[in-house]
Amino acid sequence: MLLTLLFVLLLGMILLGFPVAVALIGSSAVYILLSGRVPDVVVMHRVINGVDSFPLLAIPFFILAGNLMNTAGITERIFEFAKALVGWMRGGLAHVNIGASVIFAGMSGAAVADAGGLGSIEIKAMRDAKYDPGFAVGVTAASSTIGPIIPPSLPMVIYGVMAGASIGQLFAAGFIPGLLMALALMVMVFIYARIRNYPRDQAFRISVLGQSFARAFLSLLTPVIIVGGILFGLFTPTEAAIAACFWALFLGLVIYRTLTWRRFLRVSFDTIETTAVVLFIVGGASIFAWILTSTRVTEQFAALILTISDNPIIVLLLINLILLVVGCFLETVAAITILVPVLLPVVVKVGVDPVHFGVIMVLNLMIGLLTPPIGMVLYVLSRVAKLPFERCVVATAPFLVPLVTVLLLVTLIPGLSMWLPTLIYR
Repeated sequence: MLLTLLFVLLLGMILLGFPVAVALIGSSAVYILLSGRVPDVVVMHRVINGVDSFPLLAIPFFILAGNLMNTAGITERIFEFAKALVGWMRGGLAHVNIGASVIFAGMSGAAVADAGGLGSIEIKAMRDAKYDPGFAVGVTAASSTIGPIIPPSLPMVIYGVMAGASIGQLFAAGFIPGLLMALALMVMVFIYARIRNYPRDQAFRISVLGQSFARAFLSLLTPVIIVGGILFGLFTPTEAAIAACFWALFLGLVIYRTLTWRRFLRVSFDTIETTAVVLFIVGGASIFAWILTSTRVTEQFAALILTISDNPIIVLLLINLILLVVGCFLETVAAITILVPVLLPVVVKVGVDPVHFGVIMVLNLMIGLLTPPIGMVLYVLSRVAKLPFERCVVATAPFLVPLVTVLLLVTLIPGLSMWLPTLIYR
């Protein structure tokens, strides 16, 4: 009865518009008070323990790095290089949109940062070139989901902490699926471009490519520093995030001189605000997940799933459906923190590697960023493009097809995510 009340309170508070973290902590506190089995102080104790983790230090630094790159003009240089590289294709700016997201993915690791930073540049450029605004929003929204799959990735850091999995292996596991997402989206753009007769936005010129590459070269070193440092063992993920911040500061203050101290202060305050929100959700979800574990809900759920089937493929497909639904209603960080203790024992029992499952889970929840009613990326782009939220939803819906296709491929073919971690770490 009390567990039912716990879930009803959580959903009710979210539907009433309470912040997710408040809903998690509030419903958990009510459960603990009514149960009378544990002291009230356990609520704050579990919240603090939930954020007391060294790998979570990577979160503020990756957020700061992404904000610095947006403010220091690094994203514009990346966009211009991507334009010179793939802008000659039919529907060129849409391909540029995807290519720029792949490059930026190696820097920020957050879909919302991609949508808010690159998105404003990409949508303006596509509108100026007479592309349909809805199409511009759809491709921008879909391409932003690549950010948390290609390393570095904030959701994978949180998953790694919750699952006790190697964050370095998770980063390596996301690389090939991220490139597959980009390829699938480019195929979708090619089909759109044929049907709507979109033009080639510029001719391919080696000289222009060379100039844009030279202008963006130092910016392009950012993902090399981050990803290369982690994969070759030079940095831990947290140290790589700090290195990315120093590199972005060096470019903005010394090389490009586009980052003023006033802008730096604004970026710092934005980072503090975003970090506080993320960690507040992690802390709130930690107490909620502890209640589920201590009341053996996780064991009962595992038993229920295994009564349906113990075939790994069937179990993963069933969990995919659950995650796709959860992603529509729950923010990514909260979903990972709550569901990892519930779902991980199930997949481990049927022989699924936790690293492989991590990629599946994060990819699932990235698709959730494009689905109402939560759809954080859609809300961001709705403001950027000045389009109604409903139109953004309709415009983005076709791009869910290639993303779900990649999700199925990653689910059914473990080698797509496990080849690199096995090659580098095992």
